[in-house]
Amino acid sequence: MASLTPVSQSQSVLDKPQFKSPALHASFPPVSLRSPSFRFRALRRHGSVPARRGGVLEMAPKSLVVSATTAEKPKKRYPGEAKGFVEEMRFVAMKLHTRDQAKEGEKEPQGQPVAKWEPSIDGYLRFLVDSKLVYDTLEGIVQKAAFDSYSEFRNTGLERSEKLAKDLEWFKEQGHTIPEPSSPGVTYALYLEELSEKDPQAFICHFYNIYFAHSAGGRMIGKKVAEKIIDNKELEFYKWDGELSQLLQNVREKLNKVAEGWTREEKNRCLEETEKSFKYSGDILRLILS
Repeated sequence: MASLTPVSQSQSVLDKPQFKSPALHASFPPVSLRSPSFRFRALRRHGSVPARRGGVLEMAPKSLVVSATTAEKPKKRYPGEAKGFVEEMRFVAMKLHTRDQAKEGEKEPQGQPVAKWEPSIDGYLRFLVDSKLVYDTLEGIVQKAAFDSYSEFRNTGLERSEKLAKDLEWFKEQGHTIPEPSSPGVTYALYLEELSEKDPQAFICHFYNIYFAHSAGGRMIGKKVAEKIIDNKELEFYKWDGELSQLLQNVREKLNKVAEGWTREEKNRCLEETEKSFKYSGDILRLILS
């Protein structure tokens, strides 16, 4: 799990041009509305003067004259949208960090920074056990695939359940008692199960934040905790088979591909779930200090 402590652009509107036929007075000679001279004066009055080539007046093709009433309004752009939906999710997640965690962070710090934590073996075991329950749940959901898109995220190389099982076995061999899952882990696992059955976009938000956050801030936390209570041992939880950067890139591409089929409303619903993801993950993370 990562260090999750506890996401307008104005649109210009084209004014509808007001075209008024010039007043025709009796003192002027009659002018045909179809005559080139009249059309030239009308176009010049409205800023669309046709070009002259070799002394010959060329009228603009009708296809080049676009009515402002049919012009499309500029599309609203979301932060990160140009790079793909994963970048939109990353942007929203970063804003929920504190400034000391990420330069884009906007949240006020709560509690001590990780460097000043005083973790305990018992608290760390509770964190690992609850984390394993959440990863078991995530991996089970993508295997069952209540929605076809979930199957894209099988065997990504980011899976953590087997790694955590090895770590818990190691602690057991050291003489430590492995606790049962506690309320934060059980609550989050149940929420993910229910969410995955009815709202795939919201579920994907949790999937992304859990795996990607662990690969970044989660590794840093694991290193700091290991320094203080397990003699710098690197747990399997913080190891990956293969190049992590490539594994993450592969999943980014899959996430972007799945999101291409979503409406803007569905994408926004996914982004709006980010804060809940941070809350649930933060509750589990704080078990380290319990």
